[in-house]
Amino acid sequence: MCEHAYRILLFYKYVNIEDPAAFTAEHLAYCKELGVKGRILIAGEGINGTLSGTVEQTEQYIRDLRANPKFHDIVFKIDESNGHAFKKIFVRHRQELVTLRHEDELDPNEISGKRLSPKEFYEQLQGEDVVVLDGRNDYEYDIGHFRGAIRPEVESFREFPQWIRDNMSQFKDKKILTYCTGGIRCEKLSGLLIKEGFNDVAQLDGGIVTYSKDPEVQGRLFDGKCYVFDERISIPINHTDEDVVVGKCFHCETPNDHYINCPVCNLQHIVCPDCEEQHQHYCSDECRTIASSKNKVLGSTA
Repeated sequence: MCEHAYRILLFYKYVNIEDPAAFTAEHLAYCKELGVKGRILIAGEGINGTLSGTVEQTEQYIRDLRANPKFHDIVFKIDESNGHAFKKIFVRHRQELVTLRHEDELDPNEISGKRLSPKEFYEQLQGEDVVVLDGRNDYEYDIGHFRGAIRPEVESFREFPQWIRDNMSQFKDKKILTYCTGGIRCEKLSGLLIKEGFNDVAQLDGGIVTYSKDPEVQGRLFDGKCYVFDERISIPINHTDEDVVVGKCFHCETPNDHYINCPVCNLQHIVCPDCEEQHQHYCSDECRTIASSKNKVLGSTA
């Protein structure tokens, strides 16, 4: 018997969709009728989504999506939950599932790195001549990452092509291991690396989320937590006593992994409990002053 009444689904599939705008409208109507909540992106190259719902709703969603021949083999990563991880349902049409805007078309069904199971990835992580590249944004890396992985100094995925050209050329003859949250970004990133002349490229199949659920690996060699794009913000990955906190408070740099958004500039930053209280959720004195000034203006016009 399931201990939780709700579940969270993470899924994607690169597959040709002839009329993605029409499919988007139909899928939004379907999701609203079913009652699930979340964020789903649809493009001519496929589907990418995270949604939450009751066990019954998520089971129905899985059955219905797989009933479509295009998605008959789509893989769902499933987490149990005490409630919804989203407030609303968004289904949106995009030009790309992950925005890369590369000059060449990168179809993961035609060009991508070798897929490694969690066990294979774990074994290769320990190789002496291996370069591990985090395929996520810098703020995702900061809260948790594989031990020894390179931190990409990018704030969005579209920055990767230039960043790789500027920072990775010396590794073209090395074995490159890439990883991301659920696997979708590495489908494109590994193909990009091959296009850029890297000879030996592999990716963690299913991403960090799948790695954390492998009963043999148990998330080993991943330090910290994994950033996720829902109300949970982060989830634990390493289920052994080897886990450590790698995030640092934005203000005092003490170890912590709690992310918040600044109420003024919306900067997402890690804070410890003491600094969160002291700085009142603001990232800086400047933002606190701006908020105070706005409150004074609103008070004087009330």
